[in-house]
Amino acid sequence: MIDLFVSAFLNLMTVSNILLMLVGIVVGIIFGAIPGLSSSMAIALFLPITFGLSQYAAFALLIALYIGGVSGGLISAILINVPGSAMSIATCYDGHPMAANGRAHRALGTGIVFSFIGTIFGVFVLIFAAPYLADIAVKLGPFEYFTLILFALMLIIGISGADLVKGITAGVLGMATTMVGLAPVDSVKRFTFGSYTLLDGFPLLPLIIGLFAVTSILKTSEKAIGVEDLEHFAYKKEKGWGFTLVEFFKQTKNTIVSAVIGVIIGFLPGMGGTLANQLAYATAQKTSKHPEKFGTGIMDGIVASETSNNASIGGAMIPLLALGIPGDGPTAMLLGAFTIQGLVAGPLLFKTSADLVYLIFAAMLVCSILMIVIEYYGIAFFLQAMKIPKGMLLPIIVMLSSVGAYASGNNMFNLWTVVIFGIVGFVFGKIGFPVAPFILGAVLGPNIESNLRRALQLSRASFMPFITRPVSLILLLLSLAVIISTAMIQRKKHQEEKAAVN
Repeated sequence: MIDLFVSAFLNLMTVSNILLMLVGIVVGIIFGAIPGLSSSMAIALFLPITFGLSQYAAFALLIALYIGGVSGGLISAILINVPGSAMSIATCYDGHPMAANGRAHRALGTGIVFSFIGTIFGVFVLIFAAPYLADIAVKLGPFEYFTLILFALMLIIGISGADLVKGITAGVLGMATTMVGLAPVDSVKRFTFGSYTLLDGFPLLPLIIGLFAVTSILKTSEKAIGVEDLEHFAYKKEKGWGFTLVEFFKQTKNTIVSAVIGVIIGFLPGMGGTLANQLAYATAQKTSKHPEKFGTGIMDGIVASETSNNASIGGAMIPLLALGIPGDGPTAMLLGAFTIQGLVAGPLLFKTSADLVYLIFAAMLVCSILMIVIEYYGIAFFLQAMKIPKGMLLPIIVMLSSVGAYASGNNMFNLWTVVIFGIVGFVFGKIGFPVAPFILGAVLGPNIESNLRRALQLSRASFMPFITRPVSLILLLLSLAVIISTAMIQRKKHQEEKAAVN
């Protein structure tokens, strides 16, 4: 193994490869930071370029785009409260409130450092545990996947608000949005009303952009224009990363738990950082000694989200390299790169092209270092966005969000999706419905439905395997425990509030 690593680093550390990785990281960060664009899109755009590159150069570039794209999403999530991709949704919950409170430097520094730690953790798990974790992933079926997604949804609902019924309703409504278009498994048309634009349903990225960007604009537009709208968002000038070494070590438990969640969710095909950041955030809040502070700009929330979604990179690479099965969108693009280079991802890759496999490992480590260096020196540049007056910044956000939404599908329906769900988010705020369960329902709806239908096909419409299979049963019991504990906590709060009034 050591010999292969030494050889991989020697092959990787050429002037041309280093320049390609630098370009890849910068471009990836830009694509990750612009709402509607993503690392998947960046890789797709650069795939044709790899035709003329060697195997080593091609994968050095693509890995850089992947790592830069995932980390770049934190920038827009923190500064403008619009996630660059679904992988950074949970970063908005505490990242933007911290920035709005004048601690944008601290929020960015926290996100960047723990993005790096999450990526490194995921890479080391990939290097040393890929074959073993891949074996576990193969043994899991649609029964386990369904109950895992159900557990994640229940956990988010449990921590998302004071009203359990509203939380469950929001989650169900989120899943209902995925019922539009062609059904999974049998491709039956549903709720398309004869419109071909609805065959693919509501696109996810425009939906998320609408819920964050347009909702924020609508909330702001309620207030009368004043002098404060001509002023910029204030922020405090800070040194280093914006947090102390003591604060860093206080996040040790949160970091480890979030990184483990990221890797585990990452190596489950079809899950990836989209679920990992939400589940890690919910876990951090559920186990925190001060859960009421989450959503107000607490460091713990940023740590959980950014550690987990970046750790999922290493996790998603496990099924790709060990089984030839992509773990998420970017790794699906990387699978295309293997085909372009005349390679077949899977178990034989470790024997036939071990030098390339270890070069990918080395590239992930080097790109992680390049990412943290570039983003650290970019903090001062990122903060310049905070100097733009609010009255100018908000229209710019709308413009960038609209461009990103249109670019994700190249059609006007995406822009209508942004507007529709912006209004939905605004109405939710008025009636007290939490947005987080709605988003997670929309994100996980296709997976939860397809896995349920496959499971029932395998069991011939019997629900018994959900109970007789150990992993599935444990996850169902955990889901039930979350709902019961949440209901009891909320009942106790209501009783205390009632007693206080009396």
